[in-house]
Amino acid sequence: MAMTIAGLAREGGVGVETVRFYQRRGLLAVPGRPETGGSGGGVRRYGEEDVRRLRFIRSAQAAGFTLAEVAELIDLDAGSDRRRAHAMAATRIAALDERIAQLLAVRASLQRLADECAASEQGACPIIRSFAEA
Repeated sequence: MAMTIAGLAREGGVGVETVRFYQRRGLLAVPGRPETGGSGGGVRRYGEEDVRRLRFIRSAQAAGFTLAEVAELIDLDAGSDRRRAHAMAATRIAALDERIAQLLAVRASLQRLADECAASEQGACPIIRSFAEA
């Protein structure tokens, strides 16, 4: 299934400029242009492997990996270095756990302020006062 860059973008759930950005970063290959004498009209064509790679990039980003880390994961995929991939995942999991702990602490603080706010109609709102003092 050969598709244009617009088709690739659509299949990957991104915009055309995102595809081009990934190409500039070396995450996606830039296929050659076919000779203009054929039916391809000189338009670059992408295939299923390109769709797979684009979806891989998007999934890795959704898991919180940076583009540099995504590039490393792509290289690891080619070399089958499971140990390094596992280490990268463990590092990412630790970072996520830290962020979750931070978010839970913020949630608990906001819940406390919301409870204080609801407990009384007197004086300044604890939520607004807290933000003003920060």
